[in-house]
Amino acid sequence: MTAAHGHGGDAGATRRDFLSLTATAVAGVGAAAFAWPFIASMNPSASVLALASTEVDLAPIAEGQAITVMWRGKPVFVRHRTAAEIEAARQVPLGALPDPQPDEARVQRPQWLVMVGVCTHLGCVPLGQRPTDPKGDYGGWFCPCHGSHYDTSGRIRRGPAPANLAIPPYEFTSDTAIRIG
Repeated sequence: MTAAHGHGGDAGATRRDFLSLTATAVAGVGAAAFAWPFIASMNPSASVLALASTEVDLAPIAEGQAITVMWRGKPVFVRHRTAAEIEAARQVPLGALPDPQPDEARVQRPQWLVMVGVCTHLGCVPLGQRPTDPKGDYGGWFCPCHGSHYDTSGRIRRGPAPANLAIPPYEFTSDTAIRIG
């Protein structure tokens, strides 16, 4: 009887293991099904995904002029640089820069400078886009909040900002258009 009872006990343990495993699997699937709508709601909406890239027509921007476009909720400065602005940016010795970066590494085409218009100190928007704005001591941009001065390549030259203005990912889709993002 002991052998039969022991055998029955093993069958009971196996059945309990199976039921326990099945209940755990069903509970796991139920929890996932319950959580899925909440997890899915954290994905970016269609309107946010539409802002993932911004098309910019460069044709109406005259040499020496700058525009500001929005990309992912941030201002992006697009400046059609003059030959003098390009030359000024290229003449700066890298050793004189707090965040050394050659002008050539910041542009795809020398006449077009595309950068995120957010000061790297505390996130202010520097002045310098409009002809009447102060452009700082280096002819680029000036952040009046704490006195950061950027040059014609958007590199920090003086002030508390720790880094150059960021360059967003962008590509030329034609000679007169870019896609940011």
